Amino acid sequence: MADKLDCVGDDKKLDRANANTIKDFEIAISKCREIFEKKLKDYGTSWRVMRPSSLTDQIYIKARRIRSIEEKGDDNMKVKEGVIPEFIGIVNYCAIALIQLEKGSGEKIDVEEALKLYDREIKASTSLMLDKNHDYDEAWRQMRVSSFTDIILQKLLRTKEIESHDGKTLISEGIDANYRDIINYALFALIKLAEQG
Repeated sequence: MADKLDCVGDDKKLDRANANTIKDFEIAISKCREIFEKKLKDYGTSWRVMRPSSLTDQIYIKARRIRSIEEKGDDNMKVKEGVIPEFIGIVNYCAIALIQLEKGSGEKIDVEEALKLYDREIKASTSLMLDKNHDYDEAWRQMRVSSFTDIILQKLLRTKEIESHDGKTLISEGIDANYRDIINYALFALIKLAEQG
């Protein structure tokens, strides 16, 4: 990653748990970024044509597949890819969706700009995670991966509802906040799955 997770202010002192979380996130993010960069080389930025609502549906498909694997077991699936590529896809499509929310759908951009935008969105999302992680005392480490899947699905359904209201909410966080939360829950899942081996 370009500048790692330098999203924590210099004046903050990290405890051991938060320092471990930053390291775990950096490892998970580097895997996601590697896939994102390779796909950029294969496909360019063809995703620039997609509207955020279409990206929400794409993320939903990936989350539904994860839940299907969790419920049926990987042995009962016809495509034997497991859940890790799907969680990576969720992270990357959420970053793309955040880019599209800002820029709108449009013409392709060059690979370097796409990577800068990707890094910016991931950094903003992980900064949010670190703030919440401090407040919630790393509660996610005691959660099941299947709970992350359900929370991601819930946030996608919320996002679809907000999209049906033209992005307007009365008191709730907006679409971008849901995408950022989904990125972090998918990264939590990737960290937990790596720990399980």
